[in-house]
Amino acid sequence: MRSFFLTPFRPFQEEKPLNNAAVIFILTTLFYFLGAMMRLVEELSLFWPLNAVMAGVFARYAFLHRWQYYLISYIAMLAYDAITTSWGTASLIINFSNMVFIITMAHLITWERSQMIKAPEPINALRLFGYCMFAALLCAFFGAIGSVGINGQGFLLLLADWFSEQFSTGVLILPCMLTMSWPREPLQFKARQLLPIGAVMVSVLASVVIGGAGSLAFPLPALIWCAVRYPLPLTSLVTLLTGGVEIMLVANGAINIFLGSPMEMPHMFSARMGIATMAICPVIVSVSVEKINRLIRQVSLRADFDFLTRVYSRSGLYEALNNDDKRFADKHVTVMLMDIDYFKSVNDNYGHECGDRVLAAFARKVQDALGERGIVARMGGEEFVVVAITADPDDGFTLAENVRHSIENYPFKWRQQTLHLTVSIGLSSGRTEAWALTEMFNELLAEADENLYRSKKQGRNCTTSSKDIVFADAPSQVSSGQ
Repeated sequence: MRSFFLTPFRPFQEEKPLNNAAVIFILTTLFYFLGAMMRLVEELSLFWPLNAVMAGVFARYAFLHRWQYYLISYIAMLAYDAITTSWGTASLIINFSNMVFIITMAHLITWERSQMIKAPEPINALRLFGYCMFAALLCAFFGAIGSVGINGQGFLLLLADWFSEQFSTGVLILPCMLTMSWPREPLQFKARQLLPIGAVMVSVLASVVIGGAGSLAFPLPALIWCAVRYPLPLTSLVTLLTGGVEIMLVANGAINIFLGSPMEMPHMFSARMGIATMAICPVIVSVSVEKINRLIRQVSLRADFDFLTRVYSRSGLYEALNNDDKRFADKHVTVMLMDIDYFKSVNDNYGHECGDRVLAAFARKVQDALGERGIVARMGGEEFVVVAITADPDDGFTLAENVRHSIENYPFKWRQQTLHLTVSIGLSSGRTEAWALTEMFNELLAEADENLYRSKKQGRNCTTSSKDIVFADAPSQVSSGQ
């Protein structure tokens, strides 16, 4: 679940305790009234929103976690019962059970938020599911004790009734309470964006028409469609309304889950339709997850590869070393840090478009000269690095010279111009260890950087290793010809 939103409308303010107390009393009374209006004759309410709503209120505003505010909510419940029922002392226990749910859920969610400060992440829906189950069980225990003398049912039946009601309303209402926010801009929906909500309405209507136990599952695909298309607050609201409507329809016999359907269809029809509906839900989720994974792979690809030259980026090089550690670990490795000589003059004389083409062609030429012996990465600007597996330092030096000569002898074409480039290379070699591959690479890279500086100081177009072996052709500027 997402982090809690701050809204322009502030019903609670820490510096106004009297205002807070009044709002808590009014909210408790209002939602107690709504629950009582849905109370069946001589039975408990079929849908009781009060506990989940107040738990959400206390969870959203940490400064309300004071016994005085909880007591005000409890007094509001008792006052309403005193006026509208003849429960007497049973009301003390029943409303105490309501407070058990409210306080338990509020403190569990607040604790969850405190953990997010240490390691920020959204509230996990499965943990909220578990919290609702735990709070509902505690509430049901005390509620069943208080309700035994009201309608003549046994303790176990009352326990099951209380638990199922508290758990279902908690799961339906709390996600909406914890994510809802005041819209920053007027909501604007195009007709196509309303299709998921339309699908929910049609599926609920199908539940009424077809009936049977399987009909309750009909809205599932439409709700998952809402989850894919809408933000979390709106999805939570649609889910709450759908669940509440289905409970009302079942309670009033509009959705008959026990007998044949109004259309006199075989009872297996509803069961099969329900199973088919549930079966398609994992497919919808899987398709959505696959799209998300594909997007993640694309983002990762953009981060790991240099878009211009199509070789590894600096961060991508480290990822490649870590992911392909078996290839480079416990082997003799040569690191080449190379810099295109006088590359600035290419941009100055021919423009940046030409410079970009040269960088891309240079990277391809280095990779071709390297073959399967190593990998290439662009470190930035005109600087590239090669990590290659070699037999020994001399073999690494020979490979670097092959790369240098391939660049020197390759004519880069730009429109009607032919550019001849050279490259300076700093070299380092060493044997890697599987447990310290990255650290070893960093050391070799630093050493190669020093040798690259020496190559430039020697006049460019040369390779310098730590053995002070320098092979150089005559210093040259970038040349061009027709």
